[in-house]
Amino acid sequence: MNKIVARYADGRLVKGVTSDFFPGRETFHVSLAAAAPGTGPVEIHVKDLKALFFVKDYAGDPKRVERMEFDPTRPPAGRRLRVVFNDGEVMVGTTQGYQPGRQGFFVTPADTGANTERCYVVSASTKEVAFL
Repeated sequence: MNKIVARYADGRLVKGVTSDFFPGRETFHVSLAAAAPGTGPVEIHVKDLKALFFVKDYAGDPKRVERMEFDPTRPPAGRRLRVVFNDGEVMVGTTQGYQPGRQGFFVTPADTGANTERCYVVSASTKEVAFL
C-alpha cells in the first residue's frame, strides 16, 4: 500500500492509500485516510489530477520550505528537471521517464528531506517542463 495525496487540477485533495496505481492507466482506487471503518475505496480518474504525491505522512510540515537545489554531496539518479504547473507551483527533481506526449511521469524531489518521496506529474497540468 502506498500512502498518497492526490491533488486535483481544481485544487481538491484526497488523502489515503492505494495499491493499484499504475502509470498509463486511466483510473485507480484510494482508501481514504479519514473514512469511517467499512467504507470502500473511491475511484480516481488520472485525467482530473494535477499530480499524485507519494508521501511519508499526510500532515507534512507546513512551515518547511522545500529546497529547489540538489545536494552536491549526493549525486541524483536520473535527469534533473524543473516542472512548472499550470497553477504556478514549481517542482525541481529528477526523472527517469519523462517523454512529451505521455499522460504523465514520475519526479523524485531534489530535496531529500521533503515529505514527498516521489510524485506522478500529470502532463496536462504542466505549463513547462525543462531539463536542468
